[in-house]
Amino acid sequence: MLISYNQNYEKIAMGLLSYIADLKSMERLQVEMDSYNHEENKKLYLWRDQETDNIVGIVGVEYDESMVLIRHLSVSPSFRNEGMIYKILDRLQSLYPEQVMNGTLETALFVSKWVQKKSEDGVEEE
Repeated sequence: MLISYNQNYEKIAMGLLSYIADLKSMERLQVEMDSYNHEENKKLYLWRDQETDNIVGIVGVEYDESMVLIRHLSVSPSFRNEGMIYKILDRLQSLYPEQVMNGTLETALFVSKWVQKKSEDGVEEE
């Protein structure tokens, strides 16, 4: 289940974001957290696993009326290789049905694999 980030989840969010190579340094991580907290067109979402009720993933987006840019995407190591990223992106698309989903250099591979999986599953791209 995708839930909107708020300050109560700050430590969890920072922990999940710290798995991203570019965000290992505390200073760099804090800069990104500040941008998500203060910029109107950026948002963090957390993924809560329904079986364990734990927050195990995070996605950071930058959006406008035509596009959603997946800036950051991270899943707890113990939940990797379970297709969770596909579930996160599916749910994210349902929140932004009119926008095209794109990735950064770091997230483009995840987004392209997700698009490929959707086409293999017979789900039409809008």
